[in-house]
Amino acid sequence: MEYIYSALLLHKAGKEISEENLKKVLTAAGVEVNEARVKSLVAALEGVDIANAIQNAAPVAVSSGAAPAGAHAEKKEDKPEEAKVSTEEAAAGLGALFG
Repeated sequence: MEYIYSALLLHKAGKEISEENLKKVLTAAGVEVNEARVKSLVAALEGVDIANAIQNAAPVAVSSGAAPAGAHAEKKEDKPEEAKVSTEEAAAGLGALFG
């Protein structure tokens, strides 16, 4: 995710999304740069209108059940309670996701 965030930060700042600029942002954030990921991201974003993609993604998030920014959703009490997971079990599950 940090690679995508870096690209969005560069876009918001009006900077070119290039390998060099992505590496600078990632390094400044203390992330160990993976050259292959940087190259892949730059290649994937080539020719993409990021502003348009963001604008089109917002209605999808709202229609999929996500609350719009600033909306105050009320909690429904009729939902069954989810099983509680210990901290160790949760950490083990996260570890499996990220190797």
